[in-house]
Amino acid sequence: MSSDSINPSGDSHPRGFSLALADSIADLGAVVIHWVETLGDMVLFSLRTLSWLFTRLPRRDTLIPAFYNIGVLSLPVVALTGTFIGMVLAVQSYTQFKTFGFETRLGALVNMSMSRELGPVLAATMLAGRVGSAIAAELGTMRVTEQIDALISIGANPLHYLVVPRFLGCLLMIPSLTIMAIFMGVVGGGFYCVYVLGVDSYHYWSNSQQYVDNWDLFYGVFKSIFFGATIALVSCYRGFHCAAGAEGVGRAATAAFVMSFVIILILDLGLSISLDHVHDWLWPEMGL
Repeated sequence: MSSDSINPSGDSHPRGFSLALADSIADLGAVVIHWVETLGDMVLFSLRTLSWLFTRLPRRDTLIPAFYNIGVLSLPVVALTGTFIGMVLAVQSYTQFKTFGFETRLGALVNMSMSRELGPVLAATMLAGRVGSAIAAELGTMRVTEQIDALISIGANPLHYLVVPRFLGCLLMIPSLTIMAIFMGVVGGGFYCVYVLGVDSYHYWSNSQQYVDNWDLFYGVFKSIFFGATIALVSCYRGFHCAAGAEGVGRAATAAFVMSFVIILILDLGLSISLDHVHDWLWPEMGL
């Protein structure tokens, strides 16, 4: 080993290793600091947006187009996807259930899975992909072309004019989209089980009614409200903080979907655990 690779203290480890380790730690610290700053900035952005809900609601001519674009135009893709998800769930579960002679219990599995998990997560994923990315790209383009600065110069608040209508649209429309996804998943799974797999229709729907109740529907719809708020806030934040140029707009749209999806999965886990505890607490009290 040459004398250049030995520290003055006599340590035999190369000096380059310690420098590389220090650079790696510095890079990791920079990433952590960046994420903490982004999280804090996003929280402040969300609080400013929510404050407008208690100050002044947007005008009707800005709310209705947002509701139409977010809710009505998303119905076909949510309904189609929910139908095929219900069928796929029936196909994947039929063999295992038939092995134990429980094929008539497929209705309980399909309907409960759609109501509790697949329906709300599916609707949120479709909304994040179709609406969230579009919101981030639209607001990002307005940022790049200085339209947001123009709103500020004429005395309009961009949060109130651009963000609040989209936030209310996602918040109020996603429960309807979730119900549509659940309904079409139940219909698709029931159709495939009864008319393709030959499961007895009476026992199929009887078991569905026995094992799936109003709590399961509330379970999914309640979670979807948090998912819709997350999609709107993340997408608007990414659009408002878009980097310059066409590449920045594309990155904002991609980051909006990816971040929304990750947060949705984290929220899904936390809300599922919380709702299960609430259900266990209410069961002996109210007989739910």
